[in-house]
Amino acid sequence: MSVLDTPDNHINPSPSTSAIDSSDLNGLSLRRRSVATNSDQGTSSTAVESLHADRPADSDGANREDKKIDNRDGQVARSDIKFTYRPSVPAHVKVKESPLSSGAIFKQSHAGLFNLCIVVLVAVNSRLIIENIMKYGWLIRTGFWFSSKSLRDWPLFMCCLTLPVFALAAYLVEKLAYRKYLSEPIVVSLHIIISVVAVVYPVSVILSCDSAFVSGVTLMLFACIVWLKLVSYAHTNYDMRAVAKSVEKGEAPSAALNVDYSYDVNFKSLVYFMIAPTLCYQPSYPRTPCIRKGWLVHQFIKLVIFTGLMGFIIEQYINPIIQNSQHPFKGNLLYGIERVLKLSVPNLYVWLCMFYCFFHLWLNILAELLRFGDREFYKDWWNAKTVEEYWRMWNMPVHKWMVRHIYFPCLRHNIPKGVAILIAFFVSAAFHELCIAVPCHIFKLWAFLGIMFQIPLVWITNVLQQKFKSSMVGNMIFWSMFCIFGQPICVLLYYHDLMNRNGKDGI
Repeated sequence: MSVLDTPDNHINPSPSTSAIDSSDLNGLSLRRRSVATNSDQGTSSTAVESLHADRPADSDGANREDKKIDNRDGQVARSDIKFTYRPSVPAHVKVKESPLSSGAIFKQSHAGLFNLCIVVLVAVNSRLIIENIMKYGWLIRTGFWFSSKSLRDWPLFMCCLTLPVFALAAYLVEKLAYRKYLSEPIVVSLHIIISVVAVVYPVSVILSCDSAFVSGVTLMLFACIVWLKLVSYAHTNYDMRAVAKSVEKGEAPSAALNVDYSYDVNFKSLVYFMIAPTLCYQPSYPRTPCIRKGWLVHQFIKLVIFTGLMGFIIEQYINPIIQNSQHPFKGNLLYGIERVLKLSVPNLYVWLCMFYCFFHLWLNILAELLRFGDREFYKDWWNAKTVEEYWRMWNMPVHKWMVRHIYFPCLRHNIPKGVAILIAFFVSAAFHELCIAVPCHIFKLWAFLGIMFQIPLVWITNVLQQKFKSSMVGNMIFWSMFCIFGQPICVLLYYHDLMNRNGKDGI
């Protein structure tokens, strides 16, 4: 029974206690509240005594003084309970908003809702996995990744091994230019020839061989990376020579830029650049102090797990959906929309796995092995409100290359900003088309048109963002346009063309 319910334990407040303000009562110490809690259970005296049972007593007077203080504390605490929680005390004392209102939703943690979404996501996808296995059976086969064609892919493998020869050729050209054995026009012409051959050579090898799709995509990605690095290497050295000439003429750049403009051609720097997780050449990079071996093992294990998950989703979900669907631009419109929406979920999962495996796991593993310091391979693109923001944040190595070697050079040559953006998207679209159309042996420009279509999407999402003036609405519009409809349509187009070329057995 509570203390307040027994007349024997009724306590008349003393003047000093009754004069205590309610705010002071609410601010009493934790020790007083603990005593008050024990007093509710009818054990206040025992609890108070137990608080000092372990204390050594210097004298009887000291013990009596402590008991007086404890009794006073218990009395004040019981008075706190008696007067603070009465029905007459106001329950509403200030203006407050609901937690989910627009003015307060971003001022608090949503960890519980996040956990709820994760639980629901796992439950829903577990049901889909069971339903898919009951309907189609176990569809995982090695033919998609490794087939009899993979044994005939040795020309692609040899081509991949010979691509570093172009980097060596670029180094020799720069070395001759550094020693002033070649004039500037000849140096530029040789770099153009080297970079063009570095792309044409892999394309011709892939088209001449009946190779597996994954092998062709891997070679084309490697070739495009080599091309981007060669362009950056040549362009950077060209600019460094120009700066060196300015220094010789006494037109040195401002020291406020805090940039090292020393010009040298070093083979070791080129080798490090060709294997480093960056597309922008510079003579030196920020380095980390050591290699974390345990961290590397963890990242590699996650890379294997997520790569397997990506293959599982492709084989178990995407292939059956596409094989049982019509061409997205043919047939019933509602049926096409239903197919696109059904494909959007597994396609989104594959895309997220691809991003996580390559941009986070693989590039960080490579950076750790090379002690490469700048690991901003991506920004928070998931918070992008417009398509323009997304393209600036999701692939930082390519974005930095585009800004450094295309966008600002165009502006320095008095090319309008809109035209410079158009040129950057054109280069990106061309390489997307090469990486997909060449391995598929299908040239219908679906990837090229998909990237170029981003330009009107940039304008549309910017206008909608200015109209709604809400980051949440802009983010939802971006995801709807870009991932829910755009990517699945491109996947359907290429899959159907590929199945028509190779038969109905998929890739």
